[in-house]
Amino acid sequence: MAAQKMLTFTTVARAMPGKRDPESRVSDFHEIYGEFAREKAAEQSGRCSQCGVPYCQSHCPLHNNIPDWLRLTAEGRLREAYEVSQQTNTFPEICGRICPQDRLCEGNCVIEQAGHGTVTIGAVEKYITDTAFDEGWVAPIRPARERPESVAVIGAGPGGLACADMLRREGVQVTVYDRYDRAGGLMTYGIPGFKLEKDIVMKRIAQLEDGGVTFRLNCDVGRDVSFDEIRAEHDAVLIATGVYKSRELQGPGAGAAGIVRAIDFLTASNRKSFGDAVPEFDSGELNADGKRVVVIGGGDTAMDCVRTAVRQGAKSVKCLYRRDRDNMPGSQREVKNAEEEGVEFVWLSAPKGFSGDTVSGVMVDRMRLGQPDATGRQVPEIVAGADYIEEADLVIKALGFEPEDLPALWGVEGLEVTRWGTVLADFQTHATSLPGVYACGDIQRGASLVVWAIRDGREAAQAIMAQLSGTAAVAAE
Repeated sequence: MAAQKMLTFTTVARAMPGKRDPESRVSDFHEIYGEFAREKAAEQSGRCSQCGVPYCQSHCPLHNNIPDWLRLTAEGRLREAYEVSQQTNTFPEICGRICPQDRLCEGNCVIEQAGHGTVTIGAVEKYITDTAFDEGWVAPIRPARERPESVAVIGAGPGGLACADMLRREGVQVTVYDRYDRAGGLMTYGIPGFKLEKDIVMKRIAQLEDGGVTFRLNCDVGRDVSFDEIRAEHDAVLIATGVYKSRELQGPGAGAAGIVRAIDFLTASNRKSFGDAVPEFDSGELNADGKRVVVIGGGDTAMDCVRTAVRQGAKSVKCLYRRDRDNMPGSQREVKNAEEEGVEFVWLSAPKGFSGDTVSGVMVDRMRLGQPDATGRQVPEIVAGADYIEEADLVIKALGFEPEDLPALWGVEGLEVTRWGTVLADFQTHATSLPGVYACGDIQRGASLVVWAIRDGREAAQAIMAQLSGTAAVAAE
């Protein structure tokens, strides 16, 4: 009987939870997707073909047991579905909201390749854990026994928090250091509420605090406490700072007023949502209200910026990207949402300069895609004589992030970095060149996805436990 609940993809069409209409959703920062009802979640889960080799699972960085919890959901066994889901994922309710499923699990669904439309994996994942919180199934962290060892986690983003969660469940004493006044990293201050409402993040942080994780916030390593002091106080250290240094624009006028960094723009908006005082927002410097906004970039951060600008009441919002739609790195689902909300995408366009002491326009080169480079990706080329000026009152740079120079910033010797500036660490143990020091997430792999940071944090926790239990970790070479 149970088997009849699965393999329904030939008779049941793919369906997402209801999406708020663009006119209503652009007036606030609430999430745009509704919640599955129990029956709808079971119906959509039943479309899973239960593959012998599940590509959805193999293309998930966490290798989540997706077919298993889909089947349990289809059978109405939601508590068991949650238990299976959280075995491999520290924050399934967050991944269900912000993972680019169209590039990962759903994009590799077998029935999608067969033309039947992918299983709505992300929406079901979100539903399972939201239900678990509502029903009280999310158990507090209560280690079977306390251990005397202590570990410092520098950075309260997804990688650091995932590591802290796993270590604390083993009874390790964990202290998380972070330069900001709230934990969560980019989940708190970088990702807008219409993708991830902040009470979801705060709920997990409260669970960690209740479970015994100590947070030292407003603590800037290298200024408020030295890295050497942290090493001396703890048995192991995890570096999980993320990458916050924005890539800069070049060309005449690049330093003009009105050209701002994406991270500053998004942080100001999120702080206002928390009710904080944000002078740069109130002054209009980081506020798009009434302005002609141009966002430069084609990744998920650019999508966050354009959709935030719309909600702030921008007069117009345009996104410039030097390649075409098919070659942009951002989620196609996010592009569609942005277009529905009134964002105009200007493909095959790149800035070459800016006009005005306070920016009044972007000098734009038209581009075409030329021959592929060594990676196989077509190289953008300038179309001669096709340049023009795009009028703008606010230009937001969303060109990606680079690592800070941690050895210099922290005054630490012997911490090796790669030629890209990321911390050199083994990709299985996450051990760095310093004994007892590990690294994970973006500061190790470069700017990437939250789900990869969670995976790294969980792996680092396993390696740290091996060290604390007497098995030496392999240092990076």
